[in-house]
Amino acid sequence: MTSENAPDRGRLTIRTLAMPSDTNPAGDIFGGWVLSQMDLAAGICAGQRAQRRVVTVAVDSMSFIRPVKVGDILGVYTEVERVGRTSLDIHVEAWVRRGRIGQREKVTEAIFRFVAVDDAGKATPVPSLDELPPYVASEL
Repeated sequence: MTSENAPDRGRLTIRTLAMPSDTNPAGDIFGGWVLSQMDLAAGICAGQRAQRRVVTVAVDSMSFIRPVKVGDILGVYTEVERVGRTSLDIHVEAWVRRGRIGQREKVTEAIFRFVAVDDAGKATPVPSLDELPPYVASEL
C-alpha cells in the first residue's frame, strides 16, 4: 500500500466518527476536535510504553493537510519515535475514510511529546525495553 491510501507508519490506536456537533461554521470538523483525538491516541501510546502516567508537554510540526467532514471515520495511528530519560516523542497520523466507505486520506500529522510522571506529578524515568514485562514489550 502507498501513503496515498494507507498510513505511512504506526498502528491504529483510535477510530471514531466525525459528528455534526463537532463542526465549525463552514461545516468542517473543528481542528481542535481532531487535535484532541490525536492527543488521546498519543497518550495511550506513550502510557503503554512508559507503563505509567504521562502528560502532554508539547505538540511539534502540526500540519493540517485536508479537512475532516461530517460522516468521515477518523483513524489515528501512533508510533513511538523517541524515548528519552523521562520523555517520549510519539509520531501521530490522522486519516479519514470519507463517507464511512470511501478511500482513506491523510488529514494531519504531528509529533506529541510526553513526560512520564509519578503520583506527585514529578518527572520520572521511562523504563528501558529490558525492564518491561515481556507481554508489554512484544506489543511495542
